[in-house]
Amino acid sequence: MTTKRLGFFSRLLDDVPAGERYRLATEQIVHAERQGFDTAWVAQHHFHRDEGGLPSPLPFLSFVAARTTRIRLGTGIIILPMEDPVRLAEDTAVLDLLSNGRLEIGLGTGATPESFLAFGIEKTDRNEVFNRNYARLLDAWRGAALGHDENRLYPEAASLEQRIWQATFSAAGAERIGQAGSGLMLSRTQPRSADQPWRTLPEIQHPIVDAYLANLPAGVAPRILGSRSLFVADTREEALKYAEIGLNRVLDRFIANGHHVPDRSLQALIRSFDVHVGTPDDVIASLAADSVLERATDVVFQVHSVDPPHALILRSLELTAQHVAPALGWTGGQTSALLKIDGGQR
Repeated sequence: MTTKRLGFFSRLLDDVPAGERYRLATEQIVHAERQGFDTAWVAQHHFHRDEGGLPSPLPFLSFVAARTTRIRLGTGIIILPMEDPVRLAEDTAVLDLLSNGRLEIGLGTGATPESFLAFGIEKTDRNEVFNRNYARLLDAWRGAALGHDENRLYPEAASLEQRIWQATFSAAGAERIGQAGSGLMLSRTQPRSADQPWRTLPEIQHPIVDAYLANLPAGVAPRILGSRSLFVADTREEALKYAEIGLNRVLDRFIANGHHVPDRSLQALIRSFDVHVGTPDDVIASLAADSVLERATDVVFQVHSVDPPHALILRSLELTAQHVAPALGWTGGQTSALLKIDGGQR
C-alpha cells in the first residue's frame, strides 16, 4: 500500500458551446475540491473539439485558481512542441504565484498529425522539437540567461522543475522520463493488438512503470499518475445507459487510433476501453483488480469517454469521494490523503 492523492481529470467535452464548457468544467473542479479531491487536471487540444475543448489550459487554470483554495491544478498535458518555451516558463511562473504554488505541469509530445502543421512542425519531428523546447524551458526556470545576460525569468520559478510530469505509452519513453526525474503519467487506456485483444491494461503498463523506476536518479522519489476512466451512478442501469451512448460515440475514432475491438457489445467496449462503470460497489470491485494503481502515487479519474451530462458528472464525483475512494482507504481533504488500492499480484 502507498499513500496516494485522488484527482479529477477533464478534457472539457461537455456537449455545449465553448464558453459553457469552460463554465461547467470550472464548476466540476470546484465541486471536486468540496468533495475533498486533492488534484484537478485539464488536457490541451488544438482545433479538434471532439477530442478536447481547451487549447489554452493556463488561462483556464488561472480562472479556476481564483475560485478554489486548496486543490492542486495540473495540465495533462501541455503539447510542448507547439509552445514557445520561454513564454511557457513565464506563464507557468505567474500562474504558480497566483495559485499559491498549486501548479503541476504535465508535458507531452502530442499526437494529432494535423495539429502540428498549424505550428510549422511535422509530426515526425515532434520528439526533436520537444527535447529542444524542454531544455529551453528548464533553462528559463533555472534562471539561466535567455539570449542576453540581462534576460532572466521574472518572476523566478525554480521549484517548478520538481513538478514536471511527462506522458508516455512506452517503456522507452518511461526510461527517458525516469532519467529526467519527472513524474510519469499513465494513460486511461492503450490500444491492443489484433492478436492480443484481451491483454489487460496492467499487463501493458507494468513494464512502463518498471522502466521508469529503474531509471530514476538516486534519491529522487517516484511520482506515478494513473489516469482511469470512471463513471459512478446511483444505479447500474443508469451507468450502463450512458456508457453505451458515450462509448459508441467514440468507437470509430478509437479504432482509427489503433484500438482493436473484438466485438461491439457494451461489455466488450467497456473492457476494450478500460472503463470502470456502475454503482459504487461495481466500481470498487473493478478498480481493485487494477494492480497498476497500487504502484501509483496519484490516482486520477475522468468520465471520458462515457461523457454523461454535467449533473451526473457532479454526482459521480460525489459517489467517488463518498463511497469508492473511502472503500479503498482514502481519507479526503488532506494533503496526506490516503487512497489504498490493493491490486493483487502482478
